[in-house]
Amino acid sequence: MKKTSSMIILIITVCFTGLMAGLFYSWSVSVIPGLAKLNDEQFLAAFQAMNRAILNPLFLCVFTGNILLLAIATWQQFHHEGYRYMMLTSALYMIGVFGITAFGNVPLNDTLDKFDLVNASKDAIKDMRMDFEGLWVKLHTIRTIAAVLAFICGLIGLYQAANEN
Repeated sequence: MKKTSSMIILIITVCFTGLMAGLFYSWSVSVIPGLAKLNDEQFLAAFQAMNRAILNPLFLCVFTGNILLLAIATWQQFHHEGYRYMMLTSALYMIGVFGITAFGNVPLNDTLDKFDLVNASKDAIKDMRMDFEGLWVKLHTIRTIAAVLAFICGLIGLYQAANEN
């Protein structure tokens, strides 16, 4: 029974990691290029709306809940083959995904959220976009790569756990 519950937690953890990798990847290949085509005011308005919309229970459950799941899944694999890969998964996710988001993207999002788009001048709007877009996209690229690598490591850890003698 313990093996079954460990595998269920491991599967859910890898699935959550994959969901985040997929979300960030889809933003990289569709949302960001689409937003880049908008004028400054449209870009900022769209980003403000999306940043507000993503703060919902489904996203937050997967994004933050995966931290607890990674800790549990990694601990459960301590004396097993998949441990090293689950440690890598945890490190990549906690530092490269959660850390970059919490200490990089979120502060930029918060600054943008406070920006009064309605009363701002054209120059202020242009400056806000210039200050926001480049750095946000760089940070997003880092977390996307970290999320995809975390997912790959998680899959390897899951494979090793499933094929352990």
